[in-house]
Amino acid sequence: MRIAVISDTHDCVPASLPKRLRGADEIWHLGDVTMPGVLTELETLAVPLQVVRGNCDWSSLWPESVVLERAGVRFYLVHIPPLRVPKGVAAVLHGHTHVPRDETDPRGVRWLNPGCIAQAHRGAPASFAWLEFTAGGPWTWRLELL
Repeated sequence: MRIAVISDTHDCVPASLPKRLRGADEIWHLGDVTMPGVLTELETLAVPLQVVRGNCDWSSLWPESVVLERAGVRFYLVHIPPLRVPKGVAAVLHGHTHVPRDETDPRGVRWLNPGCIAQAHRGAPASFAWLEFTAGGPWTWRLELL
């Protein structure tokens, strides 16, 4: 299973992105879509799209956070990094900072940010990530630059 993880489109989907996301089994958007219409290009890929609301999103179509389980692993999706993490969560996936992140805290919770898809920001290039699962193996996180 391959899940494309993006964040902070800010009303702009780079022209090359839909093609690069072909083959994704799901897409998780970690907020700051800005206008819902920007998701149209991603919806044409016909895979499940999970979106959480960011601080720049006016729409209440999306939840502020969600816990999803894939291959027995629980993920907490949220836009702004939280102060508290739900129990039993293996990883927190967040956006907001526009800077890629892959850190593990002392409790063993992994903190992941795919960076900003719309633009290079704060010294970090535009990027997204792949969350991948292999049969019987561990899950992996791989950052891709645009």
